[in-house]
Amino acid sequence: MSVPMPEINLVPLLPEIVIALAAMGLLLAGAWRDKESGGTLAGYGAMAAILLAAVITWIGADVKMGETFGGMFIADPFAAFMKMLMYAGALFPILMAWDTLHRLEMRTLEYFVLILFALLGGMIMASSGDFLTLYLGLELMSLSIYVLAGYRRDDALANEAGLKYFVLGSLASGLFLYGVSLIYGGTGGITFTAVQEAMGAGGTTHLGTRLGVVLVAAGMAFKIAAAPFHMWSPDVYEGSATPVTAFMSALPKIAGFAAIYRVLPGAFASLHEQWGVILQFLSVVSLAVGALAAIPQTNIKRMLAYSSVGHVGYALIGLVPGSVLGYRAVMVYLAIYLFMNMGTFALILVLGRDGIGESIQDYRGLAHKRPVLAAIMALLMFSMAGIPPLAGFIGKLHIFMAAVNAGHVGLALVGVLASAVAAFYYLRIVKILYFEQPEAAFQMPVGGFSGLVIAVSALLVLVWGVQPGRLLAWVEWSVTPFM
Repeated sequence: MSVPMPEINLVPLLPEIVIALAAMGLLLAGAWRDKESGGTLAGYGAMAAILLAAVITWIGADVKMGETFGGMFIADPFAAFMKMLMYAGALFPILMAWDTLHRLEMRTLEYFVLILFALLGGMIMASSGDFLTLYLGLELMSLSIYVLAGYRRDDALANEAGLKYFVLGSLASGLFLYGVSLIYGGTGGITFTAVQEAMGAGGTTHLGTRLGVVLVAAGMAFKIAAAPFHMWSPDVYEGSATPVTAFMSALPKIAGFAAIYRVLPGAFASLHEQWGVILQFLSVVSLAVGALAAIPQTNIKRMLAYSSVGHVGYALIGLVPGSVLGYRAVMVYLAIYLFMNMGTFALILVLGRDGIGESIQDYRGLAHKRPVLAAIMALLMFSMAGIPPLAGFIGKLHIFMAAVNAGHVGLALVGVLASAVAAFYYLRIVKILYFEQPEAAFQMPVGGFSGLVIAVSALLVLVWGVQPGRLLAWVEWSVTPFM
C-alpha cells in the first residue's frame, strides 16, 4: 500500500528560504573576496536578509500562510511572533558589535554566516510541527553557536567556552533524542498532531511516553539554561566574545521556549499534571540559583549569566498553569527580556571600547564621566529588578498574575522573594555607577549602531512599562493557536 506524498507548499517557508539562501550565498561570495571586504559584505548581507525575512514574516502572519509538508512545518501567529523576536536577537548583536568586531579581528565572513545559520535553526524550531523538524532546527542552531562560542581561537577562555558548550550540548541532544524515541514507541506518532491524537486515545498511561516527556523536557531545559541544567552558561558567557554572548543570551532562549510551547502544551496537553510539576521544579531551582549565585560574582558577564537563569525561572512560572493567560505572560516576558538584555550588552560593548574591563568594579563612578550611559544602565538594571514603572515590572506582574489565577500562589511567592533577592545585585551596580569615584577616564564616543541599539532598548523598556497595550495586543493575537 503506497503512502501518499504530503502536499508541499513553499510559501510558508519563505522567511527560512531567504535566510538559508543568504547564508549559503554569502559563504560562496566570500571565497572570491579578501578577509576584510568579505566580512563587510557578509555583515551588510546578513542585515539585509534578516530585515527581508522580517517583512515577509510580518506580512505572512497577517494572511495566515498555514502549514506544509504534511504538518511538519507550521506558519502561524505564534511562530511569527517568536521569529520577530529572533530577528531582533540576531540583528541587534550585529549592529551593536560592528566596530567592536573589527577591534577584536572578528569581522569575518564566517561570523555573520554562523549567525544566519543559528537564526535559521531557531526559526525552524518555532515552526516545527514534528520532532524531526524540531531536532533539525535544534542542532542547526546549536552547532552554529558552539563554533561562535569558541570563535576566538587564540583565546584560552573562548576555547574552554566552546568545548564546554559542545560537550554538554551533545549530552542534552542525546537526552532529547532518547526521549523522542520513547515517545514514538509509546504513541506511534512523530508529528505533534499524531502524538496528541494518540494521547487522547489512551497513550497517557504508557510509561515510556511519560519517561520520554521527562527526557525531552530535560533537553529543552539545557537549551534555555534552566537550573540545574545551567552549568555551562557562566563559563560560556564569560569566555565568549561579548557580541557572541549577547547573541546566545537571547536567541537560544527564545527558540527553546518556542519548542517547549510546541511540544508540551501542543502535543502533551493531556499530560499537563506531569510536565507542569517538572516545569515547577525547574522554575524554583532556576529562581534560587539566579538569585543567590549571582550575588558573589565580580565579572559582569558571569553575573548576567546567572541573572538570565533567574529570568528563565520567571518565564517558566507562566508555563506551569497550562493556561492561555500563562502562555501570554511568558511571551510578554520574553519580548521584554530580549530588549533589556540587548541594551545591557550594548552598553558593555560601548564601555569596553573605552578601555573598561568586564569587572563590575570597573564601572565605578561612570555617572561622573558618562552620565547618559550611566542613566541608561541604571534604567535597565531597575527594569531587570522589576521596579515600576518599567517594562520588567510589567513582565513579572503578568507572570505572577497567571500563577495566582491558576492557584499557584506559593510559586508566585517564591518568584517575588527571588525578585527581592535579585534586586540586590542589580542595585549594587547602580550604587557603583553613582556613589563611587571613577579611576579611569571615559572619552570614547558612542558609535552609531551601538547608540541605536541602546536607544531602542531603553525606549522600549520605558514605553512598554508605561503603555504596554500594543505589546499585549500583539501577544493576545499570537497566542491564538493555544486557545
